[in-house]
Amino acid sequence: MSQALKILLLGDYSNCQRTLATGLRRLGCDVTLVSDGSGWQNCQRDIDISRRSGRLGGLELYVRLSTSVRRQLRGYDIVSVNDPNFVALRPALIRKVFDRLRRDNGAVFLNAMSYDVPFLDMLASKDCPLEYSEWFTSGSPARLYYAGQEEWKQWHSPQLAGYHSYFYEHIDGAVAVLYEYYLALERMLPAEKIAYGGIPIALESFNPVEIPEKIDKVRLFLGRDRSRMLVKGSDYLEEAARVVVERYPDMAELVIVENRPFDEFTRLLKGAHVVLDQIYSYTPATTALMAMAYGLNVVSGGEDAYYDFIGEHENRPIINAPIDIEALTATIEDVVMHPGLIAERGRRSREFVEKHNECTLVARRYLDFWISRINRSIGLC
Repeated sequence: MSQALKILLLGDYSNCQRTLATGLRRLGCDVTLVSDGSGWQNCQRDIDISRRSGRLGGLELYVRLSTSVRRQLRGYDIVSVNDPNFVALRPALIRKVFDRLRRDNGAVFLNAMSYDVPFLDMLASKDCPLEYSEWFTSGSPARLYYAGQEEWKQWHSPQLAGYHSYFYEHIDGAVAVLYEYYLALERMLPAEKIAYGGIPIALESFNPVEIPEKIDKVRLFLGRDRSRMLVKGSDYLEEAARVVVERYPDMAELVIVENRPFDEFTRLLKGAHVVLDQIYSYTPATTALMAMAYGLNVVSGGEDAYYDFIGEHENRPIINAPIDIEALTATIEDVVMHPGLIAERGRRSREFVEKHNECTLVARRYLDFWISRINRSIGLC
């Protein structure tokens, strides 16, 4: 069945769906990727659905999706959208496009890789399974919650919340790229309608770099989106790293890169020894996994709960990032003070990605789940 599947991937974040397309094509699928290129990241896509700013830009995009582009969004066995808000339109218009996708194609799935209303509701709940996030820590609002009150209100507007509820009621299933998103899916959908896929990495694009066993000066690398500093904790990572570099100027240096196109960013990434990724995640996301594929060290999400979830009990190479600034500083300082551990940790990082995130392996997880849902719907299992 997989040889004949025609698949539409709609929307993208940080090249995730594009890399999934690579894996699916290797499995014999006919795949079309439609996206806006993740904005300034300018990720590659087969069909572009970028919108111009302003209300006229939204109207123009909706007309394209209803006319010329619509013809390219029909006739697929499977549609996978990257977000309930898979196009840059207001909720009422997204719902119309969503309903057309359901009428014009086979099964429609969510590839859960970003915030949505159910995920934020989980973070705010008294029984949230996560001890911390960028929004809440130990059940209390965190600094992003206070700084992003207007954003929080927009997420919980009746129009958006109502559409997200409708979306989840009408999809055929959902696959999560992160452990955290899987936890949110568990609260929204029955167990048979959800799966964990992981973030796909095309390993051939990330040939391991040569890290010497003896490093004279540790190169710390912080790549960030300036508009998402509080989301990732990039400001804390910079503050902690600067303290360490000031203490040991002969042992460490800090390189900061902001808002670079995806392909340029991946080239710059491989010049590092240690990549400072984010502090509020339980899991490594795209930047961390790309760095690990290069054989670099990462300071990111690496909680035991994540490793246990994916069944990894031996190779745990991620340097778990504390959310407290003093503890974070101490963590980065320890890395700089023990440069002899970096090369071996880098080798184990590459092995981790090979085992858990190689794009064909991840694509197979998606494909097996999608096919199982289709078969169930037609009574074959």
